[in-house]
Amino acid sequence: MADITVIVLTYNEEKHIERCIRSVQGFSANIIVVDSYSTDGTIDIASLEGATVCQHEFINHAAQLNWALDNLLIKTEWVMRLDADEIVTPRLADEISDVLENIDVNTSGLLVNRCTYFNRHPIRHGGHFPQYVLRIWRNNQARCEASWMDEHMELLSGGAQRLIGEMHDDNVNNIGWWTEKHNRYATREAIVLLDRKYSFLPNQCKNRGELKGQARVKRWLKHNVYIRLPLGWRVLMFYIYRMIFRLGFLDGRAGIAFHFLQGFWYRFLVDMKIAEVEARMRKDNIDCVEAIRREFSIDPFF
Repeated sequence: MADITVIVLTYNEEKHIERCIRSVQGFSANIIVVDSYSTDGTIDIASLEGATVCQHEFINHAAQLNWALDNLLIKTEWVMRLDADEIVTPRLADEISDVLENIDVNTSGLLVNRCTYFNRHPIRHGGHFPQYVLRIWRNNQARCEASWMDEHMELLSGGAQRLIGEMHDDNVNNIGWWTEKHNRYATREAIVLLDRKYSFLPNQCKNRGELKGQARVKRWLKHNVYIRLPLGWRVLMFYIYRMIFRLGFLDGRAGIAFHFLQGFWYRFLVDMKIAEVEARMRKDNIDCVEAIRREFSIDPFF
């Protein structure tokens, strides 16, 4: 077994949690499920699979993960973050064990290639693959950005190494669940983009971390190019770029549906939410923060 603790955040994940836990049992004996008071069978299933279960009120993914890092008294040398609907493939599991046995002392993190599935089909075009994300790090050497959306792990020191094996993000819920989730995501994304224009969030919540590699490039393009384009039109431009120039149409029927929903519908919804907030600001003569509170019924200062 590798000297690593796997942290899984859950809320009503009875469809996924057994599959998730079993995918990491080959290399980790320390699996901790941080649950947000699930009302289904998530806790019972996780316990039966041998995971340690604790519960904590959910604000957002960043706050929940950082709470876990600060309060779980993790004693292993390495830590891994995994979502409940993600699976570590056997090849990646073997690779993690091998790499951690012989890793360079100057390496503090491992970048994992995540492949998204939609309708049980892999999405490998449209700029959505490969996606290298920091998911494994030395204990106490990384934090999750305190952000409403698009949060990444940030290394506090040392370098990162890419792994070859894949992690699969394969959610089995129906399209109604998917659209409801992305409606919530759109609200969070709107807050992040509104902050880029009106600068109301505290510095630690501005989603401007010093990322590396692929994540750094994507964030720079989003914050310095995409955000400067007109609302609505930028969504259409991005969708055409993704479908034509990044060959999204090669992902077949399921892929075309995914690229339309995630690359056009979702981002257009974000822009509509931004437009609503700005309209409320003008109508009520209030600042952006108060408009967000009135439109979304949430406080952006989590």
